Amino acid sequence: MPLTLATTTPGEPEIFASLQGEGPSAGRPSVFIRLSRCNLACVWCDTAYSWRFFGDNRPHRDGLDFARATNQLSVPEADAAARIVALKGNRLVITGGEPLLQGPALARMLELLPAMHVEVETNGTIAPPLALDALVQQYNVSPKLAHSGNPASIALLPERLAAWAADPRAWFKFVIATPGDVVEVLALASDYTIPAERIFLMPEGTASATLREREVWLAELCLAHGFRMSDRLHIHLYGDTRGT
Repeated sequence: MPLTLATTTPGEPEIFASLQGEGPSAGRPSVFIRLSRCNLACVWCDTAYSWRFFGDNRPHRDGLDFARATNQLSVPEADAAARIVALKGNRLVITGGEPLLQGPALARMLELLPAMHVEVETNGTIAPPLALDALVQQYNVSPKLAHSGNPASIALLPERLAAWAADPRAWFKFVIATPGDVVEVLALASDYTIPAERIFLMPEGTASATLREREVWLAELCLAHGFRMSDRLHIHLYGDTRGT
């Protein structure tokens, strides 16, 4: 069965080796696989090419849409596994889009791989199937706050947030655009008893200068509330580019 992947260039699936740029594994050499399609639509999403195809009217601040034929690719699970193995890493980051939309196919792909540390990056709205969950060592859960443009009724599902909070493999990474966004994080941490040490605050931005500017006040908020701060290392190293 095929996986539906994003592309780096037409015909080339976005499977690559790089340093993890965000969250608890930042700086670690990793192999990445980026899946296409998402059930949410963040107005500031920096991978809109993985879901905002011609005819998709969900809002995005750049107003860009993309041709599905050149930005989405079906890849057999065995072929994706072979590409991952060829990159000779021992840590795999599954990202998107929203990877858990393709949970069963991902589980079958992982069964074909040698033992690896597997991280799944998710918006936190979808439960992983049991077959996949058994093969995952780490979840990087990024619930979408109001400034993402997604209604809380679809982006912040109580049963899913409670399940992630109860899972010690789940780390929470909140995208922060203004200091006021942290009020929402504090409320979610309280409502779902999320330990502060499992919460990262990360500045929203796709330019190094923007990230640095926001990190000045974000650092103070992390200190005040006992949260960890995540940079976006890949933006500083490579810019806002695919396959990095």
